[in-house]
Amino acid sequence: MAKSKSSYVCQNCGAHFGKWSGQCSDCGEWNTLVEAPNISMPHHKATTPTSQKSHPHDATNVKPRDNINYSGSHSGVVPLGSISVSLDTRLPTGVSEFDRVLGGGLVSGSVVLIGGDPGIGKSTILLQTATNMADPDSLSGSALYVTGEESLSQVAMRAQRLGLPNAHLKVMAETNVETICAALTQEQPAVAIIDSIQTIYTDAINSAPGGVSQIRESAAMLTRYAKQTGTALFLVGHVTKEGTLAGPRVLEHMVDTVLYFEGQSDSRFRMIRAVKNRFGAVNELGIFGMTDTGLKEVANPSAIFLSRYDKPISGSIVMVSREGTRPLLVEVQALVDDSSGQPRRMALGLDPQRLAMLLAVMHRHGGIHTSGQDVYVNVVGGVKITETGSDLAVLLACASSIKEKPLPSSLAVFGEVGLSGEIRPVPNGQERLKEAMKHGFTHAIVPKANAPQNLMAQFKDITVITADRLDDAIDRAFEL
Repeated sequence: MAKSKSSYVCQNCGAHFGKWSGQCSDCGEWNTLVEAPNISMPHHKATTPTSQKSHPHDATNVKPRDNINYSGSHSGVVPLGSISVSLDTRLPTGVSEFDRVLGGGLVSGSVVLIGGDPGIGKSTILLQTATNMADPDSLSGSALYVTGEESLSQVAMRAQRLGLPNAHLKVMAETNVETICAALTQEQPAVAIIDSIQTIYTDAINSAPGGVSQIRESAAMLTRYAKQTGTALFLVGHVTKEGTLAGPRVLEHMVDTVLYFEGQSDSRFRMIRAVKNRFGAVNELGIFGMTDTGLKEVANPSAIFLSRYDKPISGSIVMVSREGTRPLLVEVQALVDDSSGQPRRMALGLDPQRLAMLLAVMHRHGGIHTSGQDVYVNVVGGVKITETGSDLAVLLACASSIKEKPLPSSLAVFGEVGLSGEIRPVPNGQERLKEAMKHGFTHAIVPKANAPQNLMAQFKDITVITADRLDDAIDRAFEL
């Protein structure tokens, strides 16, 4: 016999509990447990009294291994070397920056999850991709756009407003995953777009769309279909107020690629970053400009992050970052001012905890202290820098603001700063120098280990200054 017993499911991580509590013990979030009724729970048999239990090491209680029977079938065990490997054909999306983020194009049978704030451009970029890939002359040749949030007339209205070729794109308004899979089986498109996964539900689960169970099972069914048929699949995901993808974390483990929109919705520029990619580089960044006709790729992304001033100003410096496979020039600004109370440390586009650590290193090994001052650091353009190669630029910008002495506008820097004040090398130093030289920078301060071997051949137009200690880098910067 079985009895019906209610259980509670965390809407953040998907953990199950027998009773409700205010905080999920697995992920630590508050007020995320929701009742999931009608769970069949079998009665437990009475346990054997302790006095009648035999010792676990008693030889008479060990069942012979030969008597164990296993049921079920398997797909077959083969040597790894005997498996034939063929290079997957990349399907171009028609947008070069989007292809870069995906790792060179869309892989057949892959599942891509893309998330971002409302109104930032998720549906726009996917509708552009769908119309490009639905063109019979393209490599894919067919696409299906499934919308669960809009009507078909609203999708057609957006395509007309953006001036997209919509003659060959097939659209469908549906939220039932079984019906969607049946339509995909009938149409057999090369690319399918589901907008969005939070609106999709399955009849196998008796709960509202958007719940943990519905998202997990619907995504699993769509992923299984993509792997079996070779259809490339895009899933649009909502985000929470913290900026993370809504739903269970297992959703990100199911898919092959996870893309995030970065930047503010009121800004003209949009950035798509790959935080997971089984077929390309992680942290690859694609930069777009929002126009009246949709998202357009930016040909020279370094130029949009650089501010041109009439004369050098204090607290500003240009660093050479590397996002994915591409070097990128960004401006770092710092403002250090006297504090009226508890000193504040605020960083936009950088890790605030790392900023506090770097200020302590500058105090100990650079002779510049900020103990009674507020420190504000900002990366211009809204880009988020996650690599440690920005350490030297942050400290030089802070030192420039404290001294009220501007650094040369022709100077670019990069390098990691260690706790003992050493300047550590960063990957792809020569590519960063070439990017700085291409944009007209004539001086660069780099770690000593990143100094190119042959300066005259490739870097004759830029003066490379090497430093192995923080105090040496600060002195050399203000001597220019």
